Amino acid sequence: MRIPAHSVCTAIRDDIVAGVHERGSRLTEEVLARRYGVSRVPVREALRTLEAEGFVVTRRHAGACVAEPTEHEAADLMEMRLLLEPLGAARAAQRRTEAHLKVLRGLVRLGQERARSGNSADLRALGGWFHETLAQASGSPSLTAMLTQLRHKIAWMYAVEAPPSPVESWAEHGAIVDAVARGDGERARAVTAVHTERAAAAHRLRFRRAAERVRTSQHAVNTSGGRH
Repeated sequence: MRIPAHSVCTAIRDDIVAGVHERGSRLTEEVLARRYGVSRVPVREALRTLEAEGFVVTRRHAGACVAEPTEHEAADLMEMRLLLEPLGAARAAQRRTEAHLKVLRGLVRLGQERARSGNSADLRALGGWFHETLAQASGSPSLTAMLTQLRHKIAWMYAVEAPPSPVESWAEHGAIVDAVARGDGERARAVTAVHTERAAAAHRLRFRRAAERVRTSQHAVNTSGGRH
């Protein structure tokens, strides 16, 4: 049975985000096909999709490689999220369905229970599902796709520290849902803007830390070498 390219694409993207395929490393069709148990055809299609999304670049004499984003590119993505998340919430207030509201309320209830009990193990996943559902409630496939791609890239480029007050964070989620349920687009936009700004403060660049570790390691080697 032929595995669809989008499934292979998802698997490769997830591994890039998780750091399995490091920045700048080569992505050969043959090796990827063996890793994911598929033929080279869906791998080739997946790499084209990932290149369009910005996760992969094609280099002369090297072929497909994992992209190496700059700090400027990472900052741009965060700024785009700060603009688009509130827009999605405002749209959701006008276009959400009862099914969307049911899921959003259920996620908020679970998130608030976990936050109050101090059980933070599931909070990040619940938060991701909340924002994904909120984006879907906007009724705009294009906006939903952009927000989904932004979340993938931000997860790849940034390490996320736990919010200082999970209870407050989930209270903000609840306020967003209340505004969406009332059809108050401006309130939904405003509350989401504040929430997204606060969440952004918990993000720290992954590759800046990695670069610092490399420099520290090199300095230690050079210092050690100088003592001989």
